[in-house]
Amino acid sequence: MKDLIISIRNHLGISQEDFAKMIGTSFATVNRWENAHSIPNKTAQLRIYEICKEKKIDLKRLITKKIENAVSVIEKMPDKMILYHGSKAGIHGSIRPISRKQCDFGRGFYMGTDPYQPLTLISDFEESRFYIMSLKPAGLKVLKIKPDLEWAMMVAFNRGKMEEIKETDLYKHYAAMNQGYDLIIGNIADDRMFYVLDNFFLGNITDKALIKSLSALQLGEQYVAVSEKACKHVKMEKEIEFSYLERIFLRDLSESNRVKGVTLANDICRDYRREGKFFDEMLHDAKMR
Repeated sequence: MKDLIISIRNHLGISQEDFAKMIGTSFATVNRWENAHSIPNKTAQLRIYEICKEKKIDLKRLITKKIENAVSVIEKMPDKMILYHGSKAGIHGSIRPISRKQCDFGRGFYMGTDPYQPLTLISDFEESRFYIMSLKPAGLKVLKIKPDLEWAMMVAFNRGKMEEIKETDLYKHYAAMNQGYDLIIGNIADDRMFYVLDNFFLGNITDKALIKSLSALQLGEQYVAVSEKACKHVKMEKEIEFSYLERIFLRDLSESNRVKGVTLANDICRDYRREGKFFDEMLHDAKMR
């Protein structure tokens, strides 16, 4: 917290005394914050966040720097990649593939290449924890899925959207894709895509509109350790704490991303509303075969 406060004050180019006046506290209090003898309460952190918005201070850049500094001290090895994981209640015990069954690729331990995806997911939970992980994929059986209709249908399968066609070849195809692999790599269904995917599953946009949406966004990748073997290739490198101030910003970032997804989906739905097939039509076709 102290580094964040110092960075914000330095960006403003003001003294501790002037910073204290802006917040409505004393010089001594700010001095204690910057020397890590105490931390601001939630009211003070909210005021600091309001100042950041008023002065257009780029908190995302400051958070990125915080993560980059943590990554920089991790031992670099050619067979090791750095990924990010967020947990609503923290990791207790060994890493295992025990997420909810109806996640993007079913049960597994989920990590991503974009730190902001897990951060925005866990920002509402006070007990949540953010982790820098490393993965050594050598020796694992890997399935990599491109960000196209196959990716969306895999997500639909694992979220229970295809249960009505259990006896069909289409269902069996995606059931088979979930078997025999240690690691699944696919694009992240992040805040920007959540609305788009939901609209596809609800029948509001076609597969053509969905594919256009996927190609319009630069989605990060998620690496999912779906077997115990894969989880043993994952190592927790560092846990990073985020303040109430940072969590408020991340919640706002999540909402901003959601709005962008809504706008994108609406624009694409308008442009491609008569092209392609709807999700329920695809399920119906599968039943008829």
